[in-house]
Amino acid sequence: MTPGQNATRLGQRVAISTAGEHAEAYVPQALPPTPPVQLERLYSRLEAANRAIGRLDGVASILPDTPLFLYMYVRKEALLSSQIEGTQSSLSELLLFESEDVPGVPLDDVQEVSNYIGAMNHGLNRIREGFPLSLRLIREIHEALLSKGRGSTKQPGEFRRSQNWIGGTRSGNALFVPPPPERVMDLMAGLEEFIHADTPEIPFLVKAGLVHVQFETIHPFLDGNGRLGRLLITFLLCTHGILKDPILYLSLYFKSHRQQYYDLLQRVRDQGDWETWLEFFLDGITETSLQAADAAREILRLFEVDRHRIEELGRPAASALRVHQMLQQKPLIGINEAAEKLKMSQPTVAKSIQHLEALGMVRETTGRQRGRRFVYNEYLNILNRGTEPLGK
Repeated sequence: MTPGQNATRLGQRVAISTAGEHAEAYVPQALPPTPPVQLERLYSRLEAANRAIGRLDGVASILPDTPLFLYMYVRKEALLSSQIEGTQSSLSELLLFESEDVPGVPLDDVQEVSNYIGAMNHGLNRIREGFPLSLRLIREIHEALLSKGRGSTKQPGEFRRSQNWIGGTRSGNALFVPPPPERVMDLMAGLEEFIHADTPEIPFLVKAGLVHVQFETIHPFLDGNGRLGRLLITFLLCTHGILKDPILYLSLYFKSHRQQYYDLLQRVRDQGDWETWLEFFLDGITETSLQAADAAREILRLFEVDRHRIEELGRPAASALRVHQMLQQKPLIGINEAAEKLKMSQPTVAKSIQHLEALGMVRETTGRQRGRRFVYNEYLNILNRGTEPLGK
């Protein structure tokens, strides 16, 4: 399809004035695109994406403790999605923050990641209760996302009432200027209608890709749009039954291909080229699903191998196995906290940790004599892949 044929897919450019400066805002056409998406270009990628999601769902169903895997996986996603926005936290810092042991942890950054986890859990719980993926729910999730820390002054849970822009220092030199605030409510109502419309002619993964771009183009909130737009993909797949558990997140893929991601969103707006974006999106689903399935298998193998090694300790094995089990749920622990949770004495926990240290499974992270914390090294290494903070 040539750019000329795509002309009817292009939105309107409308003149705006903010702080006395004139600029052009972009108002997208309603979904689905006209002319329709050329599905024949996407079939092989769509098939690969569906196969990879099926494989991931299959692995999730054999995990002995899916909530445990999700607990850590959700934290990794929260970290990655926040990093795309410039946050500099690490997984270890987040785990320390959640243990309320935060000296030296960059608090604003970790608070943002922690909010993301709260927002994600809130959305998933509401969906499991049967609440529809509606504008009301999107606003509730946004309120949780910006509940504390840096974004708390940016109207959490409310669609914006002022103009925003992406890139640049003001609307006049911005890379992209979303619709004027008075158009936001109608555009979001149209998006909600499309989400719930019966569209059998559009494969659902394609529909999720369309919804993500439309949301990012409307940019309905003053802050948090990128993070919420990425969450929306997972919520869509869960509400539609494509995923049983929220185990697929595209933030690592978007982070690794950050410039291409932004360029392709803009290409939809400038040229009406949905197909190239959807090819990228479907490739991301395939790659991410396969990575998540491999990571789940690798973690399962690690737990199994380490359990056998601990069993060979003889008499100390029983206590050490209980500590090992706790480390699977929280890969960063302190002796006092572990003793309390496991209803074991502190000396017994300390001795068990010594055994795990001798086996090379855990290492001490603080270098202190008091308040020491121990990390399940190899487990955190698997989870840490791809979470190196981006330079600001």
